[in-house]
Amino acid sequence: MGHASPPWRAVTITLMLELDERVVVRDAPQYNAALVGREDATESLSTFWVRFDAEPTPFLAGQYMTIGVFVEGEAGAPPRIVQRAYSVASPPAVAGSDGYEMYVRLVEGGLFTPLLWRLPLGHRMRMIGPKGKFTLEPDDDRTHLYISSGTGNAPFVAMMRQLLVDGAPRRTIFLNGVSYERDLGYRELIEGWERDGGYPVTFIPTVSRPTAPENEGWTGRTGRVESIVAPVLDELSLTPADTIAYICGNPDMIIAAEETLLARGFREEQVKKELYWPKGKEPGGPGGTE
Repeated sequence: MGHASPPWRAVTITLMLELDERVVVRDAPQYNAALVGREDATESLSTFWVRFDAEPTPFLAGQYMTIGVFVEGEAGAPPRIVQRAYSVASPPAVAGSDGYEMYVRLVEGGLFTPLLWRLPLGHRMRMIGPKGKFTLEPDDDRTHLYISSGTGNAPFVAMMRQLLVDGAPRRTIFLNGVSYERDLGYRELIEGWERDGGYPVTFIPTVSRPTAPENEGWTGRTGRVESIVAPVLDELSLTPADTIAYICGNPDMIIAAEETLLARGFREEQVKKELYWPKGKEPGGPGGTE
């Protein structure tokens, strides 16, 4: 496994959170949900569970929800909502009991994530949605090639979990690219499925900074995830005749991965995409930088 984060990193994040003087409104009439769970993977990667006060809103695996809180206004201004959209990593089947699971990276200087990191369990929130068309094709028996960068793996985890609930898992090749080994979210879950046959998945992670001290001991693939798409296609004999691709992450990665697939004969309708934010625009999609 990867090395622990350097101490200066944790100190930097602690100071950043302490310097954020915005006051979160504890209760507001617009709040309709609460933060019911949190699990930290690193100092800047955490999983959060948010649950509606009332009955859950139905959604499809792959869609995203928007969560937010109100902060007090300045100079007598009314409170304002600060919110972000995140892909749901949990299956729809558990929305009523466990809530909606979201895998989030803390962004230094971000608008929303520093607030989220400061919230205690039980804090009231506003949640709306779902939105998004990044969902599975029904009754598709082709091999599913999932290509993700960073926290872009979340919607794929939801898809696989729901297919297990439905009793209809699909053969899957799961690529996830990160900078450091420690950032491989859901690794234990996916490798467990692969190891014991709980899901027909082949997990292929890659790190883009193999010479960094944090990656000492890493023996897996290296390079950005888009750079390993072509080799994986060749090694596993994946062709447009029997494969459908789903890509989620930053726009540069998606563009590069899609170009590789199209050059290999994949049709546009065989390449489904979820951009964290449109290229050339401010981050705004699910899981974007805020």
